[in-house]
Amino acid sequence: MHDVLTHDDSMRDRLMVALDVPNADAALAMRDEIGAEAGWLKVGLRLFVAEGPALIRDLAGRHKIFLDLKFHDIPNTVAQAVESAGGLGVQMLNVHAGGGPEMLKAASRAADSFPDMKLIAVTVLTSDSLPAVEAHKLALERARMTQDAGLDGVVCSVHESSAIKDICGPGFITVTPGIRWGDQDVQDQKRIADPAMAVKSGSDYLVVGRPILMADQPGIAAREAVKMMASTLL
Repeated sequence: MHDVLTHDDSMRDRLMVALDVPNADAALAMRDEIGAEAGWLKVGLRLFVAEGPALIRDLAGRHKIFLDLKFHDIPNTVAQAVESAGGLGVQMLNVHAGGGPEMLKAASRAADSFPDMKLIAVTVLTSDSLPAVEAHKLALERARMTQDAGLDGVVCSVHESSAIKDICGPGFITVTPGIRWGDQDVQDQKRIADPAMAVKSGSDYLVVGRPILMADQPGIAAREAVKMMASTLL
């Protein structure tokens, strides 16, 4: 008899917890708190600079890893960085689309050596103060450029997810940060949405940081996010 996946199971694999913590001890403790309530952990610049590749290997035993370093440099340098990151065995890696088409193509060629790793590009940061219309236009332009360069998807605001799916197709991955719910402080995020709204808008993966990290019980907060995501499928 085969196990039947529930809506919650499918959504756990679309939830990425951002490990915006200062060191390995805090990261590993948070990983243990979250347990199986989320399928992914995201490691960004602060934690990676502090702890390096060794932590990635420690974390990868129980979760898929999104290495969020937003590479943005000359094409050859970015290609070499993609090769190094791919060697760590991460399942997702990003560059910044602001680097332009040649950089994106070089990154894509380097990622071809790692077929199990998804390579995506940041369109517009969710903290960006661009007027909404301009941010939307730029995100769509960069999404199309990213797809043309051969990458798997983009990091974008929830507010661009649906339009990006329309122009790039349903198989083009959208990863959306800026997720908040209840009365949580939005802090430096300008363009935000709750988990249900994000899924309805076409987001494939939701990146959640503070609402889980700062909860009294992070595992329960992650479960709450998954429940809201799954409610869209009922």
